[in-house]
Amino acid sequence: MNGSHDSRALRVRYDTATAELSPPLAIVDLAAFDANADAMARAATSMTDAPLPIRVASKSVRCRELIRRALDHPGFAGVLAFSLAEAVWLVETGLTDDAVVGYPTADAAALTTLAADADLARAITLMVDDEAQLDLIDRVISPADRAQLRLCIDMDASWRPLGSPSHIGVRRSPVHKPIDVVRLGKAIAARPGFRLVGVMSYEAQIAGVQQGHGLAATAVRAMQRRSFAELRRRRGLAIAGLRRLVDLEFVNAGGTGSLALTAGDPSVTELTAGSGLLAPTLFDGYDAFTPEPAAAFALSVVRRPTRDIATLHGGGWPASGPGQPSRLPTPWLPAGLKLTGIEGAGEVQTPVTGPSAADLRVGDRVWFRHAKAGELSERVNRLHLINGSRIEATVPTYRGEGRAFL
Repeated sequence: MNGSHDSRALRVRYDTATAELSPPLAIVDLAAFDANADAMARAATSMTDAPLPIRVASKSVRCRELIRRALDHPGFAGVLAFSLAEAVWLVETGLTDDAVVGYPTADAAALTTLAADADLARAITLMVDDEAQLDLIDRVISPADRAQLRLCIDMDASWRPLGSPSHIGVRRSPVHKPIDVVRLGKAIAARPGFRLVGVMSYEAQIAGVQQGHGLAATAVRAMQRRSFAELRRRRGLAIAGLRRLVDLEFVNAGGTGSLALTAGDPSVTELTAGSGLLAPTLFDGYDAFTPEPAAAFALSVVRRPTRDIATLHGGGWPASGPGQPSRLPTPWLPAGLKLTGIEGAGEVQTPVTGPSAADLRVGDRVWFRHAKAGELSERVNRLHLINGSRIEATVPTYRGEGRAFL
């Protein structure tokens, strides 16, 4: 798909399918989406005799129809939501009856809705890593006045090399050591109105970091091997300790970049992934998983300031995270384009240069790939689902349904 011939064919196919539409517009290639889902399911079985189900990370999709399509694939089950209000909506609209909220919440209105509805309380699991979060819930609605709430402990999966002050990974939970996990588990068990049903530990330094190439890649691979060995031992001890206290329903871990590796951890019962379905540019450099680009957006050429530069309308759609060039959208089709160093991806105009720029005419379209998966859906109201050279369906994003959760 990266060759010049394939790039030309893709551009023709996408231009043909969307010829009656005006950019900016966003598409999802259904063949690539389905192929990625199948590849993810295979990865989840490669290190274990029994396949582990993959929970769909909704923040990496943010479109109900595409979440539903993923859940229809063998090997996928349940949703990891990014906010409680979103989880309530997904359950109330019938998309899922198994939603784990991936982050702690302080949303009093959503907590009140959840606690007042026994069906919602059975379908949604809250994330906690601190007794203060239990205190907040009790202040919103007392245990005597609510349905029992399902809880999952977020265990910190970052790597802290022995004898080093380093913290390698994301800053998530303060619950790092097995004793921390068990201590919080005991606190939950002692409090009315709560039931501990699961543990999650997302190894971002493994699942979310590309290996890349060269000497830096060698260092990344070494870090990931050592980090996973430490985490596997620590997670195993924590889960064993918790299982002596409660009957856990699930232990969730992993991400798109670590499906096969994490599936080999005997303490893990399910995985989570979502970005691999759409394959944004931040997922181009993984050793274990090479998805097909499935999502793109198009901008129109509106100016030709020089022979070697074409200026597009719009395009300032950077991804969240550190302010680095890797977070900018990437000109993709036609091949051979790049952003300029001074303007980058601009709010209302984006100049592109490179070998292909001279061939662009006013009115042509340039296709971009976003740096992150679900954030494209925050920029558009609808996604056009491409099947071959035609639009099979046009579906709303969360934004298109009037839902902005974060």
